Amino acid sequence: MKAFPLGLAAFLLVLSLSLVQLRASDDEIFYESFDESFEGRWIVSEKSEYQGVWKHSKSEGHDDYGLLVSEKARKYAIVKELEKPESLKDGTVVLQFETRLQNGLECGGAYLKYLRPQDAGWKAKEFDNESPYSIMFGPDKCGATNKVHFIFKHKNPKTGEYVEHHLKNPPSVPADKLSHVYTAIFESGNDVRILVDGSEKKKANFLSEDDFEPPLIPAKTIPDPDDKKPEDWDERAKIPDPNAVKPDDWDEDAPVEIVDEEAVKPDGWLDDEPEEIDDPEATKPEDWDDEEDGEWEAPRIDNPKCEIAPGCGEWKKPMKRNPEYKGKWHAPEIDNPSYKGIWKPRQIPNPSYFEIEKPDFEPVAAIGIEIWTMQDGILFDNILIAKDEKLASSYRDTKWKPKFKVEEEKQKAEEAAAAGPDALAKYQKKVFDLLYKAADIPFLSHYKSKILDVIEKGEKQPNLTIGIIVSVIVVFFTIFLRIIFGGKKQQPAKREEKSASTSAAAAESSNDQSSSGGEKEGEEKEEGVAAAPARRRSGARRDN
Repeated sequence: MKAFPLGLAAFLLVLSLSLVQLRASDDEIFYESFDESFEGRWIVSEKSEYQGVWKHSKSEGHDDYGLLVSEKARKYAIVKELEKPESLKDGTVVLQFETRLQNGLECGGAYLKYLRPQDAGWKAKEFDNESPYSIMFGPDKCGATNKVHFIFKHKNPKTGEYVEHHLKNPPSVPADKLSHVYTAIFESGNDVRILVDGSEKKKANFLSEDDFEPPLIPAKTIPDPDDKKPEDWDERAKIPDPNAVKPDDWDEDAPVEIVDEEAVKPDGWLDDEPEEIDDPEATKPEDWDDEEDGEWEAPRIDNPKCEIAPGCGEWKKPMKRNPEYKGKWHAPEIDNPSYKGIWKPRQIPNPSYFEIEKPDFEPVAAIGIEIWTMQDGILFDNILIAKDEKLASSYRDTKWKPKFKVEEEKQKAEEAAAAGPDALAKYQKKVFDLLYKAADIPFLSHYKSKILDVIEKGEKQPNLTIGIIVSVIVVFFTIFLRIIFGGKKQQPAKREEKSASTSAAAAESSNDQSSSGGEKEGEEKEEGVAAAPARRRSGARRDN
């Protein structure tokens, strides 16, 4: 086989690489990384209501730059015009961008508007909420609203009016402060797929009435606005029987309840005791001034005597339902002989109805961010319009994913650091509460002093919690063996006491960071029960 000349091979290699780059460039309609300042390239609206200041800023924890919403409770508007309008109708089109809610999002938007060509004379510095768009896409959250918007405006070919169509049941906004990437993929089969962080969250068909509100294709018929309900039209399915007569014995004035004359005062009822008494433990505050504050009165509490008695105070017979009560008399209902059903206006052909095989999207001529938000710290980055889904996926893998992983690991570490001590403290509290209850079990009374010794060491040195649990379990296990297999009373008790002391010592020695003072305190307690501090009452707690 004849070999290619070296120069020709090099030329072909360079040519193939150029073609690959050209293809990538063709697939990439627009891309903004914000690596360079946006000033001079993106135009900030000069409308008076948009006071929010945009900044070219690094994403927190990264060297990557983005477009930053820098102030709270402001309206923001900024726009970037494309070199030429780009069609959304032919083949696959991908819209993708990143946002990072660095301070969270309680109320505000973080979406993009893809503007259609504006009227003649329009200027970018005049961009505002009224500037017409083709697509609005991205996060929005406030109160009950929590969704990734996808809205498209479509011109009705019959009326010439633009109608706003909202995606039904859109995805929700991730509730964190990490970078997220939002992708909308237009497919040639009239489908749109919504991705969050590369994962498909929603798929919809532009022509389906189940996916958009209002549907893209209007109803064929509509109610005739000029049709009026006849005055004699009777919509009552039932009517009161005109021949019915109220019975002679029907008493409309009978009360709902009457006194139960058969009731008897319960035994032990304390007639002379009030339901509430002055708190006997309350004392007048030292700084109470009778002249300024008035005569001091002790707060009232429930009378403890009433808690154990059937009741206190003057006894009165209770009320019961009146068996004679019938209420207001109403004639029974019968079928209405004049009933004609629920009236509806007649249907007429819908003058706005049209049929279409695929949406007639307006081209995208500019990308704008026009939002109102109560939060600052919203960062936009890596805005992409492309013709190839693989290109968008490549940008997610190279631009977004590395940042997201760093932020995710940092968040996990912060959550663990914040929740760790509190979680451990709650766990230890539950453990010690349970052990105190166990120490009060009657058949463990002989071993209660040693069990309390072990528990108190654990409270003073919380990092011994696991060792303490093991120690007490050893004591309980030994006692259960004695109950099951029997034996002498005194010898097992000594073994249990020794086991508890030995286990506590083992648990204490396992703490390499224990202070010498703590070790000395443990030794003093092990010298004898008499040297131990006073025991607490069951259920009481210490604050140390």
